[in-house]
Amino acid sequence: MGGCSHRVLIAMHIFLSAFDEVPDPRASNVRHDLGELLVIAFVSVLCGSTSCAEMAAFGRAKESFFRNFLKLKHAIPSHDTFSEVFRIIDPKALDAAFSKVLADVAKLLKDGDIIAIDGKALRGARDPGESARTRMMVSAYASRLRLTLATVPADRGTELSAAIEALGLIDLRGKVVTGDALHCNRRTVAAINAGGGDWCLALKGNQESLLSDARGCFSKGHKSDPTAVTENTGHGRKETRKAVVVSAKALAEYHEFPGLKGFGRIEATRETGGKVTSETRYFALSWVPTPEVLLAAVRDHWAIENALHWQLDVSFREDAARNRKDNGPGNIAVLRRRALDVLRRDTSKGSLSIKIKRAGWDTTFLRSILSDLATT
Repeated sequence: MGGCSHRVLIAMHIFLSAFDEVPDPRASNVRHDLGELLVIAFVSVLCGSTSCAEMAAFGRAKESFFRNFLKLKHAIPSHDTFSEVFRIIDPKALDAAFSKVLADVAKLLKDGDIIAIDGKALRGARDPGESARTRMMVSAYASRLRLTLATVPADRGTELSAAIEALGLIDLRGKVVTGDALHCNRRTVAAINAGGGDWCLALKGNQESLLSDARGCFSKGHKSDPTAVTENTGHGRKETRKAVVVSAKALAEYHEFPGLKGFGRIEATRETGGKVTSETRYFALSWVPTPEVLLAAVRDHWAIENALHWQLDVSFREDAARNRKDNGPGNIAVLRRRALDVLRRDTSKGSLSIKIKRAGWDTTFLRSILSDLATT
């Protein structure tokens, strides 16, 4: 089947070896190998499957393809088998397996790279009788690499704890963690400090005293304070952002906010159709960057929204997913994020949505995507 197919075999061996470490809580006499089932499920999601029924249907349609590298002693699992497995295996263990598969990509992280932390609701993963609090997946995302470094489920409002857990799975040394105001708290900054990272966290009313002092620092500013300005025009709008950074080291002990070194302020103005709106945002910082670096860090943070969360909804239809039972929503959410990571490795032209569809009907293209993991 040629050199590309040989690399596919290597890639599948990498997957199967990683999946060996996912604990299998099923009985010892089960018919279907867990690693093989996970490979089928992952490839089917990469090709656009959104449910266990679609995974089973995809597996049957592509059985000859899978038999090139899987034993499939009992053919393709049924949709009930996929559903049962995803309800009981641990999403954290599944994500850790994918982290091993993509470990060589993660090694491309550089000092100063942004690791954005944020949660995304699984809107369809709630039965009518359940609490109104939606299940979430919290991801730590490498903005430059466009790679999910870790994903942890956050059920029923535990986003903060899940974020701290996700950060604990990553080597933060030399990296900058960014997050919204929820993550601007003593627990999170202590965890980042312990991991050797820096942080740039949005500062709002949930830290009222700290925010008040931040505003006070800027009110004492001088015209000589360094500033940076960016202007962007497009899509019928003009945006201007002006950044200033001041030192605040003396306030760390006073506020019992370990590692606080500075504050950042960004004044943003947007003009659309003759209407002008403005917003001022403040940030707590563990170092005193230049204003240009602050602007870049805040801009890069939004990759987790635009390149991850938005794509999950548009290309993988995550908001429409109806996986609801037990660990099922979290596990299939992991598959979607990791499928996105793998698709990002392909540098050919075309949108992600087109690549997903093409992978489903063009086996040569699917092999090319998978084989890239063997040459990382």
